[in-house]
Amino acid sequence: MLALVSPAKKLDFSDAAVDLPHSQPRFLKQSEQLVRAARKLSWSQLQRLMKLSDKLTELNFARFKAFRTPFTKANARQAVLVFNGDTYVGLDAKTLSADDLAFAQDHLRILSGLYGTLRPLDLIQPYRLEMGRRLGARKAADLYEFWG
Repeated sequence: MLALVSPAKKLDFSDAAVDLPHSQPRFLKQSEQLVRAARKLSWSQLQRLMKLSDKLTELNFARFKAFRTPFTKANARQAVLVFNGDTYVGLDAKTLSADDLAFAQDHLRILSGLYGTLRPLDLIQPYRLEMGRRLGARKAADLYEFWG
């Protein structure tokens, strides 16, 4: 069985790197394509596209500019540890055993506008990109179609 959960809008990268196993997102090449498309947008275009406040536009404009591969434990964190919403509070990943995390890695996927689907231990960098947005990649109507 495979469980699928939504990402959270809030991310918390404030904790130091945790000594846990990690993996790379499976669709990182497509993520890089989306980041290249986002980098072509002006600040105001990004704000209109994502329907963000000035403060959130500034944050996410900077995030797209700072996005760098390869992902390492120095520049990224495991997805399950940084998403900060109701689902993830209930999951409480920081308390899971190594066996629990291994099971989750095989049986849990997180939907993501930027990364497609993520495994819990996939490294990610800070971002905000909702699935319902169109980012000019591959002529898709929105990111649901892009990742479809």
